Amino acid sequence: MSIKSSQTLVAEALKEIKTIDADQAFKMVEEKKCNLIDIRDVRELEREGRVDGSNHIPRGMLEFWLDPESPYFKEGKLDQNKEMVLFCAGGLRSALAVKTLIDMGFKNVSHIDGGFGALRQSKFKIV
Repeated sequence: MSIKSSQTLVAEALKEIKTIDADQAFKMVEEKKCNLIDIRDVRELEREGRVDGSNHIPRGMLEFWLDPESPYFKEGKLDQNKEMVLFCAGGLRSALAVKTLIDMGFKNVSHIDGGFGALRQSKFKIV
């Protein structure tokens, strides 16, 4: 049996998705043009802090919280008219998550290259 490695899945996703940097994300947040979504595990948020004003949707619940047919759907949590900008710790999980959202039919989605590590080095306020 031959399985794809996680590195292969990420590499394939990166060819199909929109990637932005921390400065682009900051500008989008300032202009109120996006939902900034942190998909890290709750333990990561507790240990490292979070980006002020970001929405937390754990990676394991992302598809369920965003699917209107799911019993876990979070009505009104996000502005569906704005781009969804995802980030994780380093950019690998968020790349896979954006690919999954595209597969679900979402059009206006992207992820931040370098994830929380890049955001921590940018203009974003960490709380």
